[in-house]
Order: sequence, then structure tokens, then C-alpha cells
Amino acid sequence: MRNIKIRLASAAFVLLAVPGLLMAQPKRPSGGAAAKPAASKASGVSKPAASSAKSSQVSRPSTTSGNTGISKPGGDARSVNNNSGNRGGNTVNNNSGNRTNNINSGNVNIDKSRGDVNINIDNSHNTTVVRNNNIHYNRPPYSYGGMRYYSFHPYYYHPYTPFYWGPVWHPWGFFVAAMAATAIIVSVNNQQYHYDQGVYYVASNGGYTVVQAPVGATVTTLPPQSQTVVVNQTTNNYYYGGAYYEKSEKGYTVVPPTAGTIVESLPEGGKEVKMGDITYVKIGETYYQPMQQNGKNVYEVVLVDTDK
Repeated sequence: MRNIKIRLASAAFVLLAVPGLLMAQPKRPSGGAAAKPAASKASGVSKPAASSAKSSQVSRPSTTSGNTGISKPGGDARSVNNNSGNRGGNTVNNNSGNRTNNINSGNVNIDKSRGDVNINIDNSHNTTVVRNNNIHYNRPPYSYGGMRYYSFHPYYYHPYTPFYWGPVWHPWGFFVAAMAATAIIVSVNNQQYHYDQGVYYVASNGGYTVVQAPVGATVTTLPPQSQTVVVNQTTNNYYYGGAYYEKSEKGYTVVPPTAGTIVESLPEGGKEVKMGDITYVKIGETYYQPMQQNGKNVYEVVLVDTDK
């Protein structure tokens, strides 16, 4: 009888407790999925944003490095080493705000933005090839377009590749804002030139422009890279940067190129000119024929005459 009373009491307790348990269950969200607890409730620590740690603590170095400062307009200054882009690997500071490049050799300010500058100087006499009367051509001239092209050696084509004489040499038309302290003044036919290490300049608007070496100009020294070229059996000339010199009492005097002279290299500013089956290299008004000598690519000064 006692056991029956205990069981009835247990059943009544269960009936009273179940509704309470059912009422204590949390309600599910309307979407039907159980809400996940926040990941930080166990530790109480909030995680920082994934990108803030990298941007605030890590400073990436510039992709280029070196000792040359290049300032871009409208942007921040960056340190860039671009020695391969300048002449001879000299450090170049390219301040694009004033469009002036400072080349350390000679402290010359160079404005490349102007491009080639036309100077009203008559250099036509400079490029007239002198006929070599001591040597007679044993080969007939090459005729094309009403002109005859004389050369002593057979034609052998090789691509025109301008020679690099170093950071102090510049091609015709090159503009500098200031002249180097090492420059000297040379006067030819009442025209004043500035000569510096094998390069001739004339005053132009806001600076100086490189021109062809004027025939008759005399200098006391030539750059060490100058070469001796054979004109004939009794005469040698000196060649540097596309200019020819003859030894004189006062030093070295600029002379026109002599037909038949062979040079190993040509300066910048030339262009290949195709005349029928032959491609010459034209520097100013002088034609050079590609050829080979002792297995080496060289050029011969061509004598050009009217086809009669």
C-alpha cells in the first residue's frame, strides 16, 4: 500500500515539472536555424580586423632601390635606382617638376623634354667628303637614283648600332641648361662655340645645344677615347664621336671626312638609307658603307658624285 502511494506521488511530480521545463526552453529564431553564440563569449576578447594589423605594423619597402631620387608630380617621393637608363651608369636626379636632369659628370643640367633643337648654324661644309686624290678607286661606283657611290672595299651589311663614348659625350641636338666649368670657348668664322671633352655647343634659348664639330676649330687636347684612322699612306687623322681631326701646330684641327677612311664605330643620330641593293648609314650628309675588315664590322666613308 505504501509503495502505491510513492509511485502516485512520483507521477504527480512529473506531471507538474514537465510544463515548467517546456516553458523554460528558449525560442528558436524565425529562420528555423539555431543562433550561434558569439565566438568571443568564452574569452571575452574581441579579435582585431584582419587588415588593420598588416597595414599599421608592416611597412613594405619600395620595389626599386638605390641612391637616385625621382620626384613624380602630384605624388609622393620615391627612391629609385635607374642607372641602366642613363649614360654610363651615372646617378641621375630627374626632377620632373622643372624638367631638368642633373648629371653628376661635369655638373651639367640637361633638359631632355625639348628633344632635338634646331640651331641656325650652317654646318653644310662640315659634312662635305674630301676626295682622296692619293688613292684611285679600283672598283666601279655603285649607281642608283642618278648618283654614284664610290668605295674601295666590298659592301658587307651589318646593322647600324650607335657607339657609346661615355657620359660626357652627347649627340647633335642634345640640350643642356648650363655649361660645365671645364668648357673652353672656340671661335670659327665669327661663330662662338663651347667645347668640352670632345663635344661642341652653341648658345641657344635658355641654354646650350650640341652641334656638329665645326671644320676649322682647333683644340689643344682630344679625349682619351679618340682613335687614329688612316687617310692614306702619308696621313693619319684622329677620330672621336663622329668628328675628324688633323694634327696642327696649335693642337688638333677639325677637318671634313676623307673618302675611303675606315672607322670602327658611328655616333648616335645616324639612319640607315637603302639605295637599291645597298644600305648605307647616313650621318649628317656623309654616307658610310658597312663592310668588314679582318673579320670585324667597320664603316668606310663613301664618296658621292652625280651620275653623268
